Amino acid sequence: MADTKREIERKYEATDDNQLPDLTRVPGVSAVIDKGVAELDATYYDTPDQRLAAGALTLRRRTGGDDAGWHLKFPVAPDVRDEIRAPLSDTVPRALAALARSRTRDAELVPVVRLLSSRDVRHLTADDGALVAELSIDAVRAERLAGGPGESHWTEIEVELADDVDPAVLDAVEKRLRKAGIRRSHSASKLARALAETAPSVPAPRREVDPGTAGAHVLAYLRAQVDAIVAYDPAVRRELPDSVHQLRVATRRLRSAFRTYGKILDRTVTDPVGEELKWLAAELGVDRDQEVLTERLTSRINALPRTLLLGPVRGRLRIWTVARRTGSRRHTLAVLDGHRYLALLETLDALLAAPPLLPRAAQPAAQVLPRSVLKDHTRLATRIEHALALPPGEERDLAMHEARKAAKRARYAGEAATPALGTPAQRFAKRMKAVQTVLGDHQDSVVAREALRTLAAQAHAAGETAFTWGLLYGHEEASAADRERELPKVWARAAGAPAF
Repeated sequence: MADTKREIERKYEATDDNQLPDLTRVPGVSAVIDKGVAELDATYYDTPDQRLAAGALTLRRRTGGDDAGWHLKFPVAPDVRDEIRAPLSDTVPRALAALARSRTRDAELVPVVRLLSSRDVRHLTADDGALVAELSIDAVRAERLAGGPGESHWTEIEVELADDVDPAVLDAVEKRLRKAGIRRSHSASKLARALAETAPSVPAPRREVDPGTAGAHVLAYLRAQVDAIVAYDPAVRRELPDSVHQLRVATRRLRSAFRTYGKILDRTVTDPVGEELKWLAAELGVDRDQEVLTERLTSRINALPRTLLLGPVRGRLRIWTVARRTGSRRHTLAVLDGHRYLALLETLDALLAAPPLLPRAAQPAAQVLPRSVLKDHTRLATRIEHALALPPGEERDLAMHEARKAAKRARYAGEAATPALGTPAQRFAKRMKAVQTVLGDHQDSVVAREALRTLAAQAHAAGETAFTWGLLYGHEEASAADRERELPKVWARAAGAPAF
């Protein structure tokens, strides 16, 4: 079973002339304890075209030291990585392969580099003997195993922060090292250095687009969303907070951009891709929508006085949620492991490698993008006017839902255009978000009422009182009515066409 460790460390160049300074002068460090030398043997795996390395991920099988096994590392922030560990085995563990699948797809993982390190370890400890940081001096020999023969040697110093220690300690250690002439490494990892020094990779050719054009701007936005999909895939598998939502948002932003910028990108090419993105968002929604609904119902229950909580209300909600959540989680993982999803990722890569740009893509972004954003604004205005003209009821609920989707698309259009159009686009996106928020809360009340009817029926069938569920249903009806009254005011502030 894989487990996770948050790794906060810094790497430094070391030469024979470097001498470690007295690190007991670092605040919080009272002793430097020699822990001896460990011999480490690590084989790094990647696809033949180094897809993991391109995403700054490392996958290795290492023996020696006190953490022998398989390690998959994800970048989190500068100097911070999450290390997913699995027990030592002869083949890549399935759990780690799954976490890397959004990058590797169906490509085989093969040994690419072997690193042999002689690690001289020192523990930096506090007055009470607690570990503050581990410093190691690594004499490294790198051997290229795939992609061309090659070998490299270097020595580096690595300082890794202990758990629950203030990261400011690393700054203080670095200050002492710099005074001793020891500088930060230019490579983010040993693997990156080994790849660069044993057989420098040649970047894949990419179709160049003139900067400042509408095409260049839209392609940059598309790449950011595709990168987000690939990055959030392993986060979803690890059940990290908000990961399903963020992955779904990236798919929706991408699909929205295809439709908004239909005069820049050929829709005969992007529409089929958009349908696949729509499918993916819907499949992810099985998990995400359940999460949102549970949070809403829980907050409603918590807001009620105890005297109005009749029957095992929380217990019934918990049983209902667990049953639906278990199925939705299993469903989400099946989607991410499926051939259709992997084919979509390949299609997105191919689209970015050879983008279907139309002639208008060559025009200046400031000239083309406003027209696309204004078109989405007009579309939203039509839907809101239609919804407000309907009497309260199911038909209006459906019209409000359609307006919500249009508001989201208009908001995404404004956000996508902001780098090119600046403050006017940013202000437009903010107003569209306010409209979307009102419409979104209204739709959440519609979904919540459907769930409350189900819970009330289940409670009644079990011989429990349905009073509380009916009360909550009434609260949701009132909430929806409030949003309907609020919408005209919010839309009045956003209805004016933006001045780009």
